[in-house]
Amino acid sequence: MNLDFSQIVPYIPFMLEGIWVTLKFVFFAIILGSIFGTVLALFKIGSAKPLRWFADAYTSIFRGTPLILQLMIIYYSIPQLTGYDISPFLSAILAFGLNSSAYISEIIRAGIQAVDKGQLEAAQALGVPYSAMMKDIILPQALKNILPALMNEFITLTKESAIVSTIGYLDLMRRAQVVGADLFRNFEPLLFVGVIYWCLVMGLTVIGRMVERRLKLSD
Repeated sequence: MNLDFSQIVPYIPFMLEGIWVTLKFVFFAIILGSIFGTVLALFKIGSAKPLRWFADAYTSIFRGTPLILQLMIIYYSIPQLTGYDISPFLSAILAFGLNSSAYISEIIRAGIQAVDKGQLEAAQALGVPYSAMMKDIILPQALKNILPALMNEFITLTKESAIVSTIGYLDLMRRAQVVGADLFRNFEPLLFVGVIYWCLVMGLTVIGRMVERRLKLSD
């Protein structure tokens, strides 16, 4: 095995910068996905049929097509159709955020429907407005049930973020490819970046468990 990790040492700062670059767009994508996913979940359990149809159609499209296809459509089609030269960063946020919202909406919908119906009936009997009931009673209880599934979605989003390297965004994966092309050695930088991804995922896993334990203490 002709391995020489010493050759990537000068490139380590360059690759480590990719951590912040990756986490930056993942963070905004998670925020977009969480907000829009919550809205879609409320549409799905609401009484307005057009909103339910829209939410179901949206989920079907984004869950039924590859994420990389959605990314490519946003990055390449928006300039063609609108003339706006969208950046790889904004393309990544939109693609990952919109894709994630489809999955998050199903997670939240299931969590809301898992809450005891007695809570809903009691709130309605007390005359609590629908928005306040969802915000203060139903969603906090649903969050405890769906937290593991949400953390799993965030972890998946972090791992799949490597796809943005296909549009030239200088994330961790793209930087490993740049180093590999410069050194004509791909295994060492890819393995190094793989370890970084593993550390990021383990960090998210630990944070999720800490939050889950904290929520259990409040029961």
